[in-house]
Amino acid sequence: MSVQEKSESSVTSLKRAIELLQALSELGPSRISDLARHLGYTQATTHRLLQQLAEGDLVSQSPTDKRYALGLGLATLATHAVEHVGHGGDGAGGLKALCRPVLARLGAALGESIFLFVRSGFDAVCLDRWEGQFPIRTLTGDVGGRVPLGGGQGAMAILAHLAPNECEEILRYNVPRLMGMGTLDGVHLRAEIARTRKQGYSAEDTGVIAGVAAVAVPVWDAAGHVVAAISVATLSTRLSGERLSVVLDLLKKEAALLSPQINPFDRTLRRSSKTST
Repeated sequence: MSVQEKSESSVTSLKRAIELLQALSELGPSRISDLARHLGYTQATTHRLLQQLAEGDLVSQSPTDKRYALGLGLATLATHAVEHVGHGGDGAGGLKALCRPVLARLGAALGESIFLFVRSGFDAVCLDRWEGQFPIRTLTGDVGGRVPLGGGQGAMAILAHLAPNECEEILRYNVPRLMGMGTLDGVHLRAEIARTRKQGYSAEDTGVIAGVAAVAVPVWDAAGHVVAAISVATLSTRLSGERLSVVLDLLKKEAALLSPQINPFDRTLRRSSKTST
């Protein structure tokens, strides 16, 4: 085998390993046969890839039912990744560090859980959170968790304020994923995008998680490009009427203070949707 052929083979194996990790993320703990069928690989290829990923603690196998799942090594990598998001450009520090005082102020003022989301390809990732007085479940879970853009208020606030052609590209990919989560169909999703874009925030209570509601506003960089979203999630009874207006006012003020400080040339905050393909 020539040097070029070896290089191409390595690239193919890497691509398959990434697809395998993405499949485990979507399907949850799975048998080799299920993963092979889902991806269109042979069982031998799937088994080989899983063994290599297991050596790096990126996947693990249950000793009881022999199913494979994402490993703790990925959690470590994700932690390092979110710590370094936004450290490019003018060296002013990461977005997480920049926003941490904002989350603390909002958390102290409202007593609620506050979340910071950034875009990663076709998804929104929870970059940071401030735990409120009322522990709640969210679609993304803890820091590092992700949800398709459009799924949840933070992810919707980002999606709705992207350029129309970019938004449409994401929709073509994400509508089937979101419908699989039992959330929105394409018509409903587009209507919600239009409403979010018009009012400047996302606050629809989809009822996906019973008893929980959220509201989110976009965060712009200094050039006016959406790079993140800040959201408040709490009990549904605590996010309505006059209180919703107060929460929105605080969110918008904090987001407006952040924008001039965010470097518009920091490429780590402008994730092309092509990074997920």
